[in-house]
Amino acid sequence: MLVAFSLAPSGGRESDDSVHHAVAAAVRVVRDSGLPNHTDSMFTTIEGEWDEVFAVLKKATEAVSEWGTRVSLVLKADIRPGRSGELIGKVERLEAALQEPATPLRPDAAAEPSQGA
Repeated sequence: MLVAFSLAPSGGRESDDSVHHAVAAAVRVVRDSGLPNHTDSMFTTIEGEWDEVFAVLKKATEAVSEWGTRVSLVLKADIRPGRSGELIGKVERLEAALQEPATPLRPDAAAEPSQGA
């Protein structure tokens, strides 16, 4: 299972609208968990089994709660039983596909204007 999440405190002590200290507290929990993870400018993604991932998310949420009176949590999960290594595997498959010619499901789709990515 992959879970991408974002945590942010509100009603707290952060100044100048920045939440980087609270985010750092959450990321520290994730990294200390030992589970595969990746952090970018918007989300942290963690990979593992349901119970272990959500235990880490709970601890990360508790760490962020130290920085405010409320916490906002946004989650997106890819639940695919029997798969592991998807944190890297999905990106590797994407990169490989970018090197190949596109083969649309509908043969006439390539002639139609793009509707966005």
